[in-house]
Amino acid sequence: MKEGEFRYFLAIIPPEPLASELTAIKESFVEKYRSKASLRSPAHITLHMPFQWKERKEERLFSVLAQTSSFKPFTVELDGFGAFPPRTIFIQPKASQELEAMNMELLEATKRKLNLFHAVHIGGVHPHVTVAFRDLRKPMFYEAWKEFEAKEFKASFEVNSYWLLKHNGKTWDAYKEFTFNP
Repeated sequence: MKEGEFRYFLAIIPPEPLASELTAIKESFVEKYRSKASLRSPAHITLHMPFQWKERKEERLFSVLAQTSSFKPFTVELDGFGAFPPRTIFIQPKASQELEAMNMELLEATKRKLNLFHAVHIGGVHPHVTVAFRDLRKPMFYEAWKEFEAKEFKASFEVNSYWLLKHNGKTWDAYKEFTFNP
């Protein structure tokens, strides 16, 4: 990474007390399956994958994101666990037209106005809250998936903002919130 550049990404961060409940699930993966990578960021649903941006141009980034926040509040319903074998276990939201529309509008705006490409994973947009990934070793993944595949998890929360997260060199910080202006 070039000097003066930082890594950022866009996400929905659930409110308390749900955020703490999700963090507790992540912590259980550290204790039982030795997977701690998901603790490097707050519990979230990614809207735009990490990208590099010059810190001196943050105001431009803030301005474009502020212009792209005319969404109406909506509810996200979390419903059970899912996986991207053989490394990732997550909590999945129910399908939501509002979440999908918001995601697509943000991706289009960041591409068109900020020239940010590669906004989504090769597999496409798949909203989720990661609870274990990257350092979850394959044997541990299969052991954990046996436990979580049929495990229930249900929660819902109101979405009325999204966040720009910034990497501080070790972890991701919730850096700037963009509240909806319907």
